[in-house]
Amino acid sequence: MGAGRRLAGWPYYRVANHRRRWQHRVPCGAGNTGSQPLLKRVVVFHHPHSEGAAIFAGQFAQELERRSVKVFVADAWEQAATAHVELADLVVCIGGDGTVLRAARVTVPHAVPILGVNMGRLGFLTDLSPRDLFNRIERVIAGDWRMEERLMVRSDVFDGPDRPEQVFHGLNDVVISRQAPGRPIYVDVRIDNALLAVYRCDGVIIATPTGSTGYSLSAGGPILAPTEHHLLVTPVAAHLALARSLVLQPESVVDLRVTSDHGAILSVDGQEDLPVSSGVRVSVRQSEHITRFVRFAEPASFYAELAERLAEGLADLGRAARTGLR
Repeated sequence: MGAGRRLAGWPYYRVANHRRRWQHRVPCGAGNTGSQPLLKRVVVFHHPHSEGAAIFAGQFAQELERRSVKVFVADAWEQAATAHVELADLVVCIGGDGTVLRAARVTVPHAVPILGVNMGRLGFLTDLSPRDLFNRIERVIAGDWRMEERLMVRSDVFDGPDRPEQVFHGLNDVVISRQAPGRPIYVDVRIDNALLAVYRCDGVIIATPTGSTGYSLSAGGPILAPTEHHLLVTPVAAHLALARSLVLQPESVVDLRVTSDHGAILSVDGQEDLPVSSGVRVSVRQSEHITRFVRFAEPASFYAELAERLAEGLADLGRAARTGLR
């Protein structure tokens, strides 16, 4: 995609002079009692490879402009959008869970709430359909919604004993996995400096409660309610070792170290990948940052919603098996 579009006179702000944080804003749900919209600036992200999502993003942006809201539209992977996110009151993600995961990392550390609009498949992280979004546009602008906070995971990559070389934050999970098919890796796993195991495996997943319904679940891990404050350690295809997931204490730190010569990959939310060589230490813990989601419905049973989403997923797989289309 090309550069993000600057709509309704959205200026190129000098970021250094406009440090705004969520706690300085009008609380959500307070409603709009004046003539001006409560939300002044909105960033609209769309999936970079979905023409339908891009078109809908433009249509929604025009509706916001008509209501005196300044809008910046971009695909979710556009680097130039980061500065605009810092100044935004809301990020709207149009696509699927992958688009939301990308937005969650971009909003670190600005604490900007995210509203997900599902144009993908399951949509565990999205709250509205495109039709629902248009029907609720006045409530969106007025801030007439509740906030749901989700735990994030932080991974520090050390190539030496001192400062980390790189730091990543994710909403779903951090995974160390093998690069070459058929060649397992050895991963030394320590929790709070105590050796848990040296896994001969395809990989090790450290998942948040949000990520517990993703890769960790497919590897046999448990499902945690999304507002819990625990991380999961789930080995993938571990051989002759403890092959069950562990639920960690909130303050626990997991150290992962690849001890084999076979190449490994560190992946954050399945979107950011970093080659990891033997001896490199990856320290994983709860992030100091959180993701905030906009929700319109009252809190429902997580388990009822989970059953509904999983049933939708099975139906999609059934249709794909019958038609050969996805």
